[in-house]
Amino acid sequence: MHAVAHRPPGGWTLGDIQETASPLARETVFRPLVAFDFDGTLTWRDSFRAFLAWRSGARGYSAGLARIAPAAAIYLIDHDRTALKAAMVRAFLKGQSQASLAAQAQRFAAERSHRLLRPDALRCWKRWQADGARLVIVTATPQIIVAPFARGLGAELLIASRLEFDEAGAVTGRFDRPNCRGAEKVVRLKAEFGDGVRLEAAYGDSAGDREMLTLADEPGYRVFGGRP
Repeated sequence: MHAVAHRPPGGWTLGDIQETASPLARETVFRPLVAFDFDGTLTWRDSFRAFLAWRSGARGYSAGLARIAPAAAIYLIDHDRTALKAAMVRAFLKGQSQASLAAQAQRFAAERSHRLLRPDALRCWKRWQADGARLVIVTATPQIIVAPFARGLGAELLIASRLEFDEAGAVTGRFDRPNCRGAEKVVRLKAEFGDGVRLEAAYGDSAGDREMLTLADEPGYRVFGGRP
């Protein structure tokens, strides 16, 4: 995994990539803008759940799943992914410090990236990278978890869901803005690149990526199937 080549304004804190006003939108030399979803696209499985299982251990993970059973039952009725994810955050991460969580995410990426990243998706990423594309990851997975992967891949920007932290820097169990899924992915991309943003290509694997794919000249839906 390589170090990121372009540093967003404000730098990185606690191992996280800052989602701020990006210089990418102000570049005058044309470079194609390409967006990748993360879970199921660059990875073959849900990285957030994999992180929680890795962090908690088998017994701790089973106990956490038992705690979210009521939320999982409600999800089967209302299909509210945001509510289910928030329940997972409360069950597994509430009260954890931002610094500790960022350090754990860094170790997780270092230990497990080779087991999570799809080889065919990586080849596509590297082809665009070699062509000088501006590569952006747009994901509903919490930013603090994906940030080490994004840095390692050389992503120029990470747009993701963000956990809320209290004044002491501890996880509250909530998100600090809407879940970065579906139409929210387009909202975030427009906030970075303007209302007229167009993507040279975009890749995703779920209904939560379809709005983003409409912005792309080359939409890639479930085009990767490789496993490590």
